[in-house]
Amino acid sequence: MRNLSVLSAALAVVLAGCASAPSGTESGTARTEVCKATNAQEISALFDRWNRSLQTGDPHKVVANYAERSVLLPTVSNKPRLTASEKEDYFHHFLENKPVGVIDSRTIEIGCNTAVDAGLYTFTFGATGAQVKARYTYTYKWDGKQWLITSHHSSAMPEKN
Repeated sequence: MRNLSVLSAALAVVLAGCASAPSGTESGTARTEVCKATNAQEISALFDRWNRSLQTGDPHKVVANYAERSVLLPTVSNKPRLTASEKEDYFHHFLENKPVGVIDSRTIEIGCNTAVDAGLYTFTFGATGAQVKARYTYTYKWDGKQWLITSHHSSAMPEKN
């Protein structure tokens, strides 16, 4: 019985410590996060912002849509692009074909300072007239000033219609 009361006392100390110093905090105060109010219309407009940046032909302006720590898994490259310079390199070549994207279907999920926009889009390349249908996923985070892309995956549709 004594072992049970010692165990109960030890558990009480551990639980009290957890309550006074939540994991991940140094001051012992609970961390609260203020969530940016948003809606599906605002999140869908982020693709439009990105697509407009493509129209400038400037890879630097396209990359400005991405968070510093973000990943681009592009449609027409096998190499993941992790740094700003790697993304700029990809877009330098991609923009040569004068791409314009159109969303065909999408699903948007919104969280606290995060959002996901996933679906299907079609790119028309003004330089050649070619079209590529692809799947996409954009994940976004609110950095306190603007929404930035944290990951962008795009892959050509595997089945030809």
